[in-house]
This record gives sequence, C-alpha cells and structure tokens, in this order.
Amino acid sequence: MNKILNWLSLALEVNTLKRSIKVAVIVGTLLMFINHGDIMISGKLEGHHMLKILLTYLVPYLVSTYSSVESKLNN
Repeated sequence: MNKILNWLSLALEVNTLKRSIKVAVIVGTLLMFINHGDIMISGKLEGHHMLKILLTYLVPYLVSTYSSVESKLNN
C-alpha cells in the first residue's frame, strides 16, 4: 500500500502534472486531428465521438505520467 501512495504522490507533483498536461495537449491534439479531423471538418461530430476524443487526450497524459513517475522511482 505504501508503494501505491508513493507512486500517486509522485504522479500528483506539480512538475509531473505540468509535463503530462503539456504532452497530452500537444500529442493529443495531433492524434485528434489525425483520427477525427475529417469528422470535425465535415461537421458530423456526434456525442459518441467525444468519448473517443477524450481518450485521445487521456492516453498521452497517462503515458507521460507513468514515464515520469517511473523515472523518478528509478533514480
């Protein structure tokens, strides 16, 4: 349990959050346009697309957070 709390505390550090948000915005936006740009341009964006777009931003955020925390733990 102590390992989990330590991992979460590192994940919630300001520097980790800032880095992960920056990565999510940049990479997520690029992926969103690659994967959903045609739907957005055509004006056919529907509710079910929003979940996919949310995940398009969430995945890079989680990968960046994971990488940052593991890097801190291994130093």
